[in-house]
Amino acid sequence: MQVKAIYEGLSALIGPDHIKMNEPLKNYTYTKTGGNADIYITPKKYSEIQKTIQFANQNQIPITYLGNGSNIIIRDGGIRGIVISLLGLTEIHVEVDTIIASSGAAIIDVSRTARDHHLTGLEFACGIPGSVGGAVFMNAGAYGGEIKDVIESATVIDQHGDIITLSNEALALDYRTSIIQSNHYVVLEATFKLERGDVNVIQSQMDVLTERREDKQPLEYPSCGSVFRRPPGYFAGQLIQEAGLQGHRIGGVEVSKKHAGFIVNVDNGTATDYEAMIAHVQKVVFDNSGIELQPEVRVIGEPLQ
Repeated sequence: MQVKAIYEGLSALIGPDHIKMNEPLKNYTYTKTGGNADIYITPKKYSEIQKTIQFANQNQIPITYLGNGSNIIIRDGGIRGIVISLLGLTEIHVEVDTIIASSGAAIIDVSRTARDHHLTGLEFACGIPGSVGGAVFMNAGAYGGEIKDVIESATVIDQHGDIITLSNEALALDYRTSIIQSNHYVVLEATFKLERGDVNVIQSQMDVLTERREDKQPLEYPSCGSVFRRPPGYFAGQLIQEAGLQGHRIGGVEVSKKHAGFIVNVDNGTATDYEAMIAHVQKVVFDNSGIELQPEVRVIGEPLQ
């Protein structure tokens, strides 16, 4: 099915206001890299997502979902078919000691909302640059806290367009993984169960964690965050540093001089540069230590032809 025909079909179903053709995805990723999406949609309602899924299934069109692009590399050839951005779903609602947050809301904003309502438990997320959907998808964590510690349930949509609610236990959250990944679900919203706390204590903890993050992470450059999973018994950044890779550059990307676990875009780098750097780091670290680093960042899309 031609791109224009997909656009016209979807416009008839959900309206043209939130649909774009041949949209540059580098505008939506933290690395500032990535080719174009054939069709880019930012739905505002769950029903629009359901209609898009049904249309895609009927016409055998692939669908890719994007949050805020903080832990992903989109290849330079872009993404064929339909890309659904969940950033139009941003509601955050507080009920006593519970917060219900839509998939596209920033997890940082949820953390701040918790603080403003004197709720404790999400302080660890005050510096995680991801969306709620992405945070649940990979059980995001930092400084000793993880999403699995505070999530009560998640509402997801499956590949058929059916909406399902999963409990904390049913989400099977573990280190950087969940049933969301293995079952190809997409998070629509999450419910977090928190506890009452002292707002001054909460703010103090967030200040400490923010300072630690700013001191250690290369926030001045575009990056995809922590690139590799933590190997059991080791730290990826330390292994990369010990392999002498800090400051190593391929094209426009570089292993951060500030924190070796980050690969930063210092000079108009491309997704191809990122992939080459990831492969190089894996090889050199393995040769140096015998440890195989596994990427935490997701790499999707088509290579540049």
